[in-house]
This record gives sequence, C-alpha cells and structure tokens, in this order.
Amino acid sequence: MPYRLTVLGTGYLGATHAACMAELGFEVLGLDVDQAKIDRLQAGDLPIHEPGLEDMLRRNLESGRLRFTTSYEEAARFGDVHFICVGTPQVKDGYAADVSYLDAVVESLAPHLDRECLVVGKSTVPVGTAERLAEKLVRLAPAGMQVELAWNPEFLREGYAVQDTLHPDRIVLGVASERAEKVLRDVYAPLGEVPIVVTDFPTAELVKSAANAFLATKISFINAMAELAEAAHADVKQLSQALSFDERIGGKYLNPGLGFGGGCLPKDIRAFMARADELGAHQALTFLREVDAINMRRRGRMVDVARELLGGEFTGRRVAVLGAAFKPNSDDIRDSPALEVAVTIAEQGGDVAIYDPAALGNARAAYPHLGYADSALEAARDADVVLLLTEWQEFVRLDPEALGDVVAVRNIVDGRNALDAEAWRDAGWHYRALGRP
Repeated sequence: MPYRLTVLGTGYLGATHAACMAELGFEVLGLDVDQAKIDRLQAGDLPIHEPGLEDMLRRNLESGRLRFTTSYEEAARFGDVHFICVGTPQVKDGYAADVSYLDAVVESLAPHLDRECLVVGKSTVPVGTAERLAEKLVRLAPAGMQVELAWNPEFLREGYAVQDTLHPDRIVLGVASERAEKVLRDVYAPLGEVPIVVTDFPTAELVKSAANAFLATKISFINAMAELAEAAHADVKQLSQALSFDERIGGKYLNPGLGFGGGCLPKDIRAFMARADELGAHQALTFLREVDAINMRRRGRMVDVARELLGGEFTGRRVAVLGAAFKPNSDDIRDSPALEVAVTIAEQGGDVAIYDPAALGNARAAYPHLGYADSALEAARDADVVLLLTEWQEFVRLDPEALGDVVAVRNIVDGRNALDAEAWRDAGWHYRALGRP
C-alpha cells in the first residue's frame, strides 16, 4: 500500500510540496494552524503567486488525493510520512534563524504519534537542529523509537517551484537508518532517475545553507565588479559575458544589477554566519558579511543613479517604479530590493508610482503610503524617470517609443541590466544601468 503523506505548514514550500506529491499519486493531507489559509486552500484558492501551482492544487482537490486540515490529531492518524515545511525567519534582534515554528510543529504532532512513521524536515535550519528535534520526537511520541526523523532539504526557486519539485536536479536525504532511506526512496521513486545523495543529519542541513551561500556570493561578486566597472568606466555586462564562457565559472547567477532579496538568501546567509559563530568557526564565513554588504549597497546605488538623472533632487519629481516583487514570476515582497528603493525615494520627496504584474496587493498592504498604478504605462505617465527594478518579461518587452509618449522626460535606469540599451538610446532615452557607462 502506498504511503500516505502529510505536509505540515502550507506556505510557499508546503503548498507546493503538498500539491506536487498529490500530483505524483499520493494521498496528501496538508496542515496549518491558520484556519483562514486552510479554508482558502480547500476552496482551491492559492494564497501565493506561483505559475502552474493553482491549477495543480484544484486538480488534486477534485481528485480527492489532496485535502487540508488544522488538526494535528487527524494528521497523525492519517500520515505514514510527515513533511515539516514551516518557515525559519531571521530573529528580530540578530542574524540567527528562528526555529520556534519547527519546535511548535514537533511538540504539537509528536504526542499523537502512536505508531511507526517517519517525520521529514524540509525547512532550512542551522546545523544541529535535526539531531535535537529527533531526540524530542522520540521523547514526546507514544510510539517512541518507532518514530524517526529524516532531513530532506528543499531547493526550490520561486517562480519555478513546480518544475523544481517534479524535476529536481538532486535529492538530499539526511537519514539515521536504512529504513528511513528506503521510505524516502519509495516516496521519490515516481520522479524517475534523479541523483540522490544519502548523508547524515548535519551534512544534509549544511547542503542547503552552503548552496544559498554560494549563490549569494556569486551574485555579490558580479555586483562588486559592477562597482569597480563604474569607477573604471568599464561595462560590467560585457565583463560578465566574457566570464560566462569559462566553464569553471558559468553564466548563471552572474547577471549584475540590483542584487538579491526574498525570504531565503538574505536571512539564510545571515543564519549561516550566526551558526558558524556559535560553533566557534566564525572565521570560515566572514566573507559572507561582505557578500551581504555588497548586496545592500546595490540598493543605495540605484537611488543615487536615479537622483543623478534628476539633477540631484527627488522633491516634486515623479518616479515610475516597475517592479515590487523581489523577483519575477512571484508576488513575494519579503526583503524586496525594488520596494526598498521605492520607499527610500519616497522618503526623499519623490512622487512614486509602482506597478507590478503580481505583487501590487502585497505591496499596497505593506506600504499603503506609497503610490501605485495598474499598468506600466499608467505608472510612467508624466514620470521624470522610470526605474526597472524587477525583470518581469512584461517590462523587458516594453516598447520604448510607446513608453516615451507618456513620460515627461525620457530617463530610465535599468536596475536589472535586462533591457536592450541601444534600442532605448536610439528611441531618445537617457539610459543608465548599474555597472555600465
């Protein structure tokens, strides 16, 4: 008989995992303590923007393979494998990760576990968390040693989460027994031939943190080169292209611009540094402090370039901001570079008008004092400068002539190096981009 799965936590990761596991043919029960969220999901209403996910959610609700609850007792009774998919945000008073949501799930679920089962953590956690939670599970569960823990980190990219779940480039299994490994191999067997790395708890925990740290470092490296290119009157876009042909370096995540944001990379590299400090290995990750600093400087530099185009003053000037989400194909505004730039310009007297294809609702709720528009043309109407801050294809495909007809002055700053600079200059625009002459 196939395993029955529960997914504990129905945010971005949990909703995706639940729908995709049901799509693979499993019976899946999703759990969350937020009744309103559960009601929306059970009605087929996805609370987040993720291409392809809402259709998959509805399809599996209709099939009966997927449903949702707020009851831990029901989840324990239903599931053979329990996936923990709750968040680990940055603590308010430091860099460390807040793992209280993980502890809350274990403390709520374990007292109802009265038979053999596997609990699988997918959240990004400080190394050492899994071992601690494994001991807590055995201590609190009536079934005792029959309840095992495994750690199976996720590697999802927002905007590509369905693809990354159903067609992963690797699966990492942090396990303490052959039984746990077999169960997880069985669960993921419907994915076909996928490289599987079987390891211990601490290595599995480190894999996700190390991957995010490497990606952040690569992004900040090319943005550091953008700072140098500006000082030397060079073109960082051409520099990046030249580097990308070196197979040791490659071109992915080597696009210079406004830098990274979102709910993962920034807080994960800070938590990685904090945990290294706790382990007495702080020197190993000191470079990540500069990675973080370079990334944050990009936002200030974007404001500086926009101000320069306006003669050194935002007051009384209209600024069109294209983008609110931290990346395209998402409505996630957590630590959004675009919104931080918009807020800073508004604080300096600019009349800001923001448009984003998916994140306007979230942006309006978080920053009601800012100005918003329902299209790129509306945002740009009578603008003294246009800022492209999230590289949605809708913005990349904008007609420079059509946009030029509605602005007050043809000034544009390409914060993502996503536009054809010559095409915009040929249309009479004063084009600026980070790291380019």
